[in-house]
Amino acid sequence: MAIKSKNIICSGKRKTSVARAMIVKGKGVIRINKLNLNSYGNELARMKIMEPLILAGDLFKSVDIKVNVKGGGWQSQAEAARLAIAKAIVEYFKKDSLKNKFLEYDRNLLVADIRRTEPQKPYRSAARTSRQMSKR
Repeated sequence: MAIKSKNIICSGKRKTSVARAMIVKGKGVIRINKLNLNSYGNELARMKIMEPLILAGDLFKSVDIKVNVKGGGWQSQAEAARLAIAKAIVEYFKKDSLKNKFLEYDRNLLVADIRRTEPQKPYRSAARTSRQMSKR
């Protein structure tokens, strides 16, 4: 009986962006929203997403990673994808040394940043601003 390959799905959030990463056994292909990583977004976003892959070394060359990202801007999408990829790699390979390496490099590779924008209050132009009063 053949052993079924394991598929891992992990999610990552940043501001209003949500990313879901699926990792399966493969040849090292990374796709984000059905685009190859080399043709996705701008260079800064690609470098952000590549960080967990570089830290993992040659481990990621034995798996395929598919990421689906939506919401937010390009920067928060890149950070959400980075978080989802790092979580998926740690869960797939189950190595404490890899987890410690990620945490030592940048804690936000495995732990989500929970800051969100504050909602706007009624009768105000922004979350904290209020109308100016004149003293006469």
